[in-house]
Amino acid sequence: MLTIKQITDNTEGVIRGLEKKHFKDAKATIEQVLAFNDKRRNTQNQLDKNLAEVNSISKSIGLLMKEGKKEEAETAKARVAEIKEISKTLQAEMDQAQEDMTNLLYTIPNVPYDEVPEGFGAEDNVVEKMGGMETELPKDALPHWELAKKYDLIDFDLGVKITGAGFPVYKGKGARLQRALINFFLDEARASGYDEIMPPTVVNTASGYGTGQLPDKEGQMYHCEVDDLYLIPTAEVPVTNIYRDVILDEKQLPIKNCAYTQCFRREAGSYGKDVRGLNRLHEFSKVELVRIDKPEHSKQSHQEMLNHVEGLLQKLELPYRILRLCGGDMSFTAALCFDFEVYSEAQKRWLEVSSVSNFDTYQANRLKCRYRNADKKTELCHTLNGSALALPRIVAALLENNQTPEGIRIPKALVPYCGFDMID
Repeated sequence: MLTIKQITDNTEGVIRGLEKKHFKDAKATIEQVLAFNDKRRNTQNQLDKNLAEVNSISKSIGLLMKEGKKEEAETAKARVAEIKEISKTLQAEMDQAQEDMTNLLYTIPNVPYDEVPEGFGAEDNVVEKMGGMETELPKDALPHWELAKKYDLIDFDLGVKITGAGFPVYKGKGARLQRALINFFLDEARASGYDEIMPPTVVNTASGYGTGQLPDKEGQMYHCEVDDLYLIPTAEVPVTNIYRDVILDEKQLPIKNCAYTQCFRREAGSYGKDVRGLNRLHEFSKVELVRIDKPEHSKQSHQEMLNHVEGLLQKLELPYRILRLCGGDMSFTAALCFDFEVYSEAQKRWLEVSSVSNFDTYQANRLKCRYRNADKKTELCHTLNGSALALPRIVAALLENNQTPEGIRIPKALVPYCGFDMID
């Protein structure tokens, strides 16, 4: 969440940034935060004065008793008791103001960087780069859900029987392709210096608040109500929370972690052609990159992550584009975000396969993730994360873009992982 210092140092700039994200009532909300902070600060000042007065009077009581001024000493004691009762009320008021301010801060999104474009939605995102080879398919090219049925790779109906819509069953070479991609992505991440983590796929409420999924995305998460635990929507949540309430040494940064997990999203409100086949699932596999870094190095880390994801798409021989997201299309927690999309030739549409985000200090402030600098002072870290990659739409694009009359060709980089070069 935003820090009070960020808000007080640049109130108008914060409001403009929130308006760029189209946050409703940005000015009124920030003014309310400042009002809570003023009340907290003023109450703290009065408490400090009361404490100083109590200490001063307490010292005088002993002297009064020695001098035989018992009545004056008793009056002083009564004053101390009175101040302490007043302070109890003030402490309760200050605690309430702090709680109200914190709860309000949790509802405020991160402020986007200046380089984030203005805009309301996906149509206002800026195409930064396009790459990969255009694919020429046969006239009778099939979408991936029909290819999956033709080659017995994925059974969507069986998933409905076992669980429900959005939970496909991968079979035979379809399952092997999934496993090949997971291992390929993890090996590529390890070669780029990332340490692999195998985290839990359920997290507690504190972890959800730490990375900003709560309270913003509560309706999109699967909640295990009896245990008050949440199925993770991305490995970003458990991996970043490793560093919750941790003070790192500057020499440890940047920290580079990767993790493969299953991910779970309710995708409430999704319907129509966008949810056909693998386009939008409730459970899916993903390899995630997470970085913890110093503020002055985080932009370089962000670029390195972008280069890594682009390299994966190049090795998979997929046509892709990189988008700089506008304010209205960015996530609640991101300060700057780039999306990667691959082109589905059979569907004639772009499919998002990765978001690579810099969160600045927003998550770190929630997490209390800090580092000790060379001067032995603690500072908030910057956190970053990105998908490298999410599998469902990668599989969809691979199946569709590589279909031939003989079968589906496997990109060279994946052949050693699959153990086959053709699905036929």
